[in-house]
Amino acid sequence: MSNIVRGTILLTGATFLSKLLGMVYVIPFNSLVGATGGTLFSLAYTPYNIFISISTVGVPLAVSKFVSKYNAVGDYETGMRMFRTGMRLMVTTGILAFFVLFFSADLLAAGMITSENAEAISRTDVAFVIKMVSFALILIPAMSIVRGFFQGYHSMGPTALSQVMEQIVRIFFILAGSFVIVNVLGGSIIAAVGFSTFAAFLGAVASCVVLWVYWQKRKPYMDRQRKQQIYMYDIRTRDMLKELFRYAGPFVLVGLATPLYQLIDQFTFERAMVASGREDLWSFTYSVVNFYGHKLVIIPVTIATGLSLAILPEMTKAFTQKNNQLLKKQINQALQIVMFLILPAVAGLSLLSTEAYGALFGLEQIKISGELLAWYAPVGLFFGLFTVTSSILQGVNQQRFAVISLSAGVLAKLLLNIQLIYMFGAKGAILGTALAAGIATVLNLWCIRSATHFSYKPLAKRTILILIFIAIMSGAIVLGKYLLGIAVPETRLGMMLTLIVCVCLGGFVYLWLAYASTLLERVLGNRIRFLDKIFRR
Repeated sequence: MSNIVRGTILLTGATFLSKLLGMVYVIPFNSLVGATGGTLFSLAYTPYNIFISISTVGVPLAVSKFVSKYNAVGDYETGMRMFRTGMRLMVTTGILAFFVLFFSADLLAAGMITSENAEAISRTDVAFVIKMVSFALILIPAMSIVRGFFQGYHSMGPTALSQVMEQIVRIFFILAGSFVIVNVLGGSIIAAVGFSTFAAFLGAVASCVVLWVYWQKRKPYMDRQRKQQIYMYDIRTRDMLKELFRYAGPFVLVGLATPLYQLIDQFTFERAMVASGREDLWSFTYSVVNFYGHKLVIIPVTIATGLSLAILPEMTKAFTQKNNQLLKKQINQALQIVMFLILPAVAGLSLLSTEAYGALFGLEQIKISGELLAWYAPVGLFFGLFTVTSSILQGVNQQRFAVISLSAGVLAKLLLNIQLIYMFGAKGAILGTALAAGIATVLNLWCIRSATHFSYKPLAKRTILILIFIAIMSGAIVLGKYLLGIAVPETRLGMMLTLIVCVCLGGFVYLWLAYASTLLERVLGNRIRFLDKIFRR
C-alpha cells in the first residue's frame, strides 16, 4: 500500500471519527438548545475558524511541506530550525488573535444581527458566545504547528490521535456543561451555548497533552537524525521565513474557504430573509444549512481533508526529485479516491436527506429541513475537490493560483448571495456556495493540467464507471425506501430504521459492484484482503 493511501487511511480515519463525533453530539445538543442554540453556536464558530486560519497564517501545513522538502535531501537541522522559529511565531499570533477577536465581538455581532426583533437572538448574545470561543485561539496555533512538523516527517499518528482526543474532550464538556446549565441549574440557552463554545479551549488543552507525549517519545530519534546528517543548507532565518511564507500564504486561503462562505451567509442571510418576508424562518433555516445540515455534509469531505494532509509531503518529495511519472500517478490516485468515495456519499445523502435529518435532529418542519439538506449535500463534492486540488497545487509549487481560484469563488458568492437568498430563500445560500466552490474547483483543475500536463482522461473514464454504479445504488435505495415506507411509520424511530437499512443496502450494492469490477483495488492501488476472504476471491 502506498504512503499516500496509508497516510490517507490514518488521517481520514481520525478526521472521519472526529467529524462523526462532531455530528453525533449535535443530536443531544439539539435537544438541549434547539435551532436557536444551533444558530447561535454557528454564528460564534465561523469567525473563530477564520481567526484560526489567520493566526496560523498557513504555517502548520507550510512547515509540513518545508520539513518534507529538506528531509528529502537529508537536511534535518534546517527543518528543526524552522520548527523553533515557527513555534515562536505561532505563540505570538495566537495571543494577538485572541485579543482581536475578543474585543471585536460586539462589532461583529452588530454586523450579523440587523434587527433586534428577529426571533430570540440578540447582538449581545452573539457577542457573548464569540468572546467565549476566542480563548481557544491562545493554544490552537502553537498546537497545530506541532502537527505540521510531525506530518513533514510522514508521521500522521500524532495528528490523528490529537484530533480525536481534542474532539472527545470538547464534546464531553459541551454536552455535560449544557445539560448541567439547562437542566440542573435552570440556566438559559445562551449560557449553555457560551460554555459550549469555551469547550474548544478545553479540547485544545487535551490535544496539547497528546502532542507533548508524542514529542517526548520521538525527540531521541530526531536528535540522532540531525547528528548523523552530512550536509546542512546554510539558510539565514530571514530567507527561511521568506520561503515559509511563500508556501504559507495560499494555505491560509484554502483553510478559509468554507468559513468565508459561511461568513458571507452570516452577514447577508438574516437581512435577505427578513427583506423577502421570511423573517419567521431565518433562524431555523440558517441552523439547517450552516450548522446541523453542514455537520452531515462535511462528513464525506473529511476524506478529502485526510487525503490533502497525507498527499502533500509525498507529492512535494516527488516534485522536488523531479519524478514526473510518480507525480502524475499521485495526482491521478488522489482525484480518483475523492470521486470514488465522495460521489456515492453525497448521492446517498441527497436521496435520504429527509430520513437523515429527521432521525438525527427531529421532525420539526422536516419537509423544509429535508429539502434543504438534499440541495446542500452535492456541494460536499466541490468542498472535497477544492481541498484536494489546492493541496496538489501546493505540492507542485503552484500555490499562488489557489489564491486566485478561491478569490474568484468568494467574489461570486459575495456578489450574488443576497439576490439568490431573496429569490430562492435559504436555497439561495446553498446555490451561492455551490457556485463559489464550483468556480474555485474548476479553476484549480485547469491550473493542474497546465502546470503538470496532466491528462484527465483516465479520471473521466473511472468517473463514468463510478456514476453507473451510483445509479444502480440509487435504484436500490429508492426501492428500499418505497418498500419500507409501506410498513414503517414516519416517526423519528421509523426514519432511523429506514436510514440504517437504506444506507447498508446502498453501501453494500456500491461496494460489491466496485469490488467485483476490480475498481476498488485499482483506485486504492492494492487488493483489499479482508474483502477477498469475505467474497472468496
